[in-house]
Amino acid sequence: MNEQEYLRAAGEVIQPASNSLDEASLGRHLLADLLGVRPDLLRDEPYLDGLLRTALQQAGFHILRLDSHKFPGAGAGVTSLALLSESHAAIHTYPEYEYLALDVFSCGAADPQVVLDQVVSALRPAEIRTRWATRGPESSRR
Repeated sequence: MNEQEYLRAAGEVIQPASNSLDEASLGRHLLADLLGVRPDLLRDEPYLDGLLRTALQQAGFHILRLDSHKFPGAGAGVTSLALLSESHAAIHTYPEYEYLALDVFSCGAADPQVVLDQVVSALRPAEIRTRWATRGPESSRR
């Protein structure tokens, strides 16, 4: 099964007509919900940090700093944040719900879709929901 077939089988993927920038936009912002992810992966802070780092680099982002925190307790979720030359990226996990939230904002040429593709390939969620926003002072007027 190729990646597109997997994405279709995993659930509805909502995307804009285009995730490219126009002249009035300053950036593209991807918000993705990944559901049905193995809880052990969602608790593995080193694995998630490495996954985010690799996905961002493969997408052409320049990481200035990456930091993370594993929360204590029954859920033991992870938040991993990347400060980028092009803006930011974040992963927030909720193992008790088999859920991962991915947030990637790019105000440059690097493509957030590549990050999502890498994360989906590694975590194999049962369902994926995405939302795109065009960011900038003029984009909010349309």
